[in-house]
Amino acid sequence: MKVGLFQFAPQFGEIEYNVSKAVNHILKEDVDLMVLPELFNTGYLFASAEEALVMAEPIPEGYTTKELTKAARKAGTFIVAGLAEREADKCYNSAVLVGPDGFIGRYRKVHLFDKEKFWFTPGNLSFPVFNMGRNKIGTMICFDWLFPEVARILALGGAEIICHPANLILPFCQDAMVTRAIENRVICITANRIGIERRNSCGEIEFTGMSQIVDADGKILLKMSKEEGVSTAFIDPSKTHNKHLTKHNDIFRDRRPEFYKAISCK
Repeated sequence: MKVGLFQFAPQFGEIEYNVSKAVNHILKEDVDLMVLPELFNTGYLFASAEEALVMAEPIPEGYTTKELTKAARKAGTFIVAGLAEREADKCYNSAVLVGPDGFIGRYRKVHLFDKEKFWFTPGNLSFPVFNMGRNKIGTMICFDWLFPEVARILALGGAEIICHPANLILPFCQDAMVTRAIENRVICITANRIGIERRNSCGEIEFTGMSQIVDADGKILLKMSKEEGVSTAFIDPSKTHNKHLTKHNDIFRDRRPEFYKAISCK
């Protein structure tokens, strides 16, 4: 299976430009799955919840999801992409999965980072696993990486591939995602953005780039620097079905949930 990610610097508020740029890159590639960054269509640094809500779109009826669906049909591929979702008067930091047959599903970011708490409503859809046909995908968004429960729940739900749209500014995530892959024996695709986003009203943020794809055994199949472009790799999702670490250790069967109650109850 050939998968790819698109790392770039969106122009803040230029939704049509950002979507068109991503779609043009997708249509040039022959991949089974493409992952785009978090909030790839709007940019990140909102001035207020009101501004985020104005730029947010309904899913799947909104412009961005429709354009991605058209691209998925034309390219015969699956696409995971992060965008701001509007539902009534609420705004979510969401990711969509679309494929050759149309819209498949969405995930709403559960763990909001820093000022995102002022812009977005925390996600309320738990951690769904989506069927691509032959393979199953789970999605997490950016800061979800810090919570190992997210990847574990997705893996227990049958996810072979974890797609991870991101706008990372801290230096730890890329290394941590190697651990997430190892401890769950899943493939992790982190599509980060690059660039410095400046806004007069709310300062600036620099993003770390270094998008990567990690195999189920923790091997980094590819890692970008801070360049713009698409990178691709071949993966074997069937490797994720073997949860043995040693002959006598199965990472799921060896779990002792009866001793984990302190995590779930606090």
